[in-house]
Amino acid sequence: MSTSPSYAYLGPRGTFTEAALLQVPGAESARRVPASTVAAALQLVRSGDVDGAMVPIENSVEGGVSATLDAISVGDPLRIVREELVPITFVLAARPGTAPALSGVRRISTHGHAWAQCRSWADTHIEKAEYLPSPSTAAAGYGLLAENCGYDAAICSPALAARLGLSVLADDIGDNSDAVTRFILVSRPGPLPAPTGADKTTLVIPLPEDHPGALMEILDQFAARGVNLSRIESRPTGQFLGDYFFSIDAEGHAADARITDALKGLHRISPGLRFLGSYPRADRRRHVVAPRTSDGAFTAADSWVAGILQGR
Repeated sequence: MSTSPSYAYLGPRGTFTEAALLQVPGAESARRVPASTVAAALQLVRSGDVDGAMVPIENSVEGGVSATLDAISVGDPLRIVREELVPITFVLAARPGTAPALSGVRRISTHGHAWAQCRSWADTHIEKAEYLPSPSTAAAGYGLLAENCGYDAAICSPALAARLGLSVLADDIGDNSDAVTRFILVSRPGPLPAPTGADKTTLVIPLPEDHPGALMEILDQFAARGVNLSRIESRPTGQFLGDYFFSIDAEGHAADARITDALKGLHRISPGLRFLGSYPRADRRRHVVAPRTSDGAFTAADSWVAGILQGR
């Protein structure tokens, strides 16, 4: 008899991360555990307390989410099994029953990414306001309900403001109305989702030796096999200054011949690389694969070499 799955997510309730999790089939009726940080959410997966965790990994305005890129690159291995996209809209909210003028807002709390996405609006409408970092936009909203709240307003989602009965001082305050955040569902290692023809493969690749052309050697493994990269970011390892790893999203599935061959080449260059998963793209956009890098082309090449070795 199967039990209902359980999921962690970057909390508290009402975050954009919870909204992403609720897009997963069955998540609405599953046990959902809010975590205070991305690292805490991932640790709940590693310890076996939950089956999976939803965390943010990339924003269309701010780029990669450093906390996730770093936390998933170390520790016990994890696998990305799914991704979700959530349009991001922000409001400026105050305590329930209050509606201070914008000129009276002196201190604002929100998540760092949200603040960056609303900075131009803030500079125009509340230029003298001080920013106070919060673990999440939802935490900032909940903080307004505290008796000794240390700020006047929070930047959060419209849904959270409505849920908590907050007074909305300004709507749609994001600098980019088309902003989208990408979230990933992470589990412990297991069978990969089946290839769909519209997949991503995510890798963490340490730079084993810093020398001219070192990054080019890595990128050549993809280029020579016709593999397109949709994201590449460098992150410090924390070991010493100048020591980096690369977080990469490649178009394709590990079962695709061109990706399989690229993984072999990458492992020869950087044996410490970390495979984080192959999973369906949220936008379902299929890849354009050149005939010379199709599975059939790799199969034909393998057969040709085998014939040479067998004296045919």
